[in-house]
Amino acid sequence: MNQGLPLYLAGAVMVLALLVKAPDLRRGRDQPIMRAVCALLGVGCLLAFLAAPPSLAAVNRVTGIVNGAAPLVYGFLTAFSGASVVLILHWSGGPPEALRRATRWTVAVFGTVCVAIFVLFALGDAPVERLRDLDTYYADTPWLREMIVCYLLAHTAGSAALTLLSLKWLLRLDAGLRPLRWGLGLLMLGGVLDLGYAAAKWAAVGARWAGRDWDALSTDLAPPLASAAALLMAAGFVVPMIGGSAAWRDFAQYRRLRPLWKALRDFASLSVTTVPLTWWSPVGIRLIHRESVIDDGVLALVGWFDPAVRSAAYEAARRQGHAEATARVVADAAMLAAACRLRAAGERAGGHGPPPDPRAGAEAPYGLGGQPLAALAREFRRSPIVAAARRGGPVAR
Repeated sequence: MNQGLPLYLAGAVMVLALLVKAPDLRRGRDQPIMRAVCALLGVGCLLAFLAAPPSLAAVNRVTGIVNGAAPLVYGFLTAFSGASVVLILHWSGGPPEALRRATRWTVAVFGTVCVAIFVLFALGDAPVERLRDLDTYYADTPWLREMIVCYLLAHTAGSAALTLLSLKWLLRLDAGLRPLRWGLGLLMLGGVLDLGYAAAKWAAVGARWAGRDWDALSTDLAPPLASAAALLMAAGFVVPMIGGSAAWRDFAQYRRLRPLWKALRDFASLSVTTVPLTWWSPVGIRLIHRESVIDDGVLALVGWFDPAVRSAAYEAARRQGHAEATARVVADAAMLAAACRLRAAGERAGGHGPPPDPRAGAEAPYGLGGQPLAALAREFRRSPIVAAARRGGPVAR
């Protein structure tokens, strides 16, 4: 069982991705790219589960055919390569008619290879069961030799196409689309390892043809490469699905707001009573709760806002080369940090500080120019100008 654990794990990840994508497929079954993604994941699941040595032995026993699992694995591997090329075609875009024509040709070619694999296996003779080294053991056997060449050619073409397009798309993708960038990066790395697997197989089979023994490349090097490639590719499909989901976006926003929430939660608790959260509260509820705490904390500090701190921080940010929009965020974050310090100092001294000025919040939300909370939290955490305002030192540097 341990021999097939990495492949079983990769299959489980692809099953997860398929389950996540199933509702989209049901709603958009008329979209070719959706069908291509789900076909790729479905074939990948079957391939990962079937290619593990324990599964190979089980299929051989159930079918009663010695090495009967081999054409199934090679067929699924070829189908996976064809589905990869189809997906790449739709990712690349182009005129719909040209895409349909290219898809039909791809399906026809890889489908023909799948049929050829089964026919060649039936014509050949493989009387000795080989679970790990069938490629090299039968590399010189008539008909089986051609079957091995067919699947290696198809698999190499599919892996190369997937790797090259993933790299091409990654290089031109917007840096802000992090889940998709991570997914493409994982797909590219998986494709590189898959090409390494194909190269090891080609080298071992070629060595057999030349009368040499490089079988270790096929039996010892290729399987770990295939397992790692399967895991990376499975993760490459899952990451954009989960990372682009509403729950993940809420979680990312929830994490980004932590610096503001940590600084303002004590001030918010002085004026309002927040609803306590339970450990099972959904992340969306947690995000709303955290935003409410921040809003209440900011409102509790309005009377301590100092426009002079804001102006000084703005000028300092502009001198440091920050753009206009970033400088405004830094300035508001610095004013907020200074207000936290001033009110905390007043409370330690036993005073209550100045009363809140309702006009400050009337001119703009919270008197902060309506800056997005995530942007304020980012500068609150990393800006040296804001850090200086928090310490009470001069910000105009």
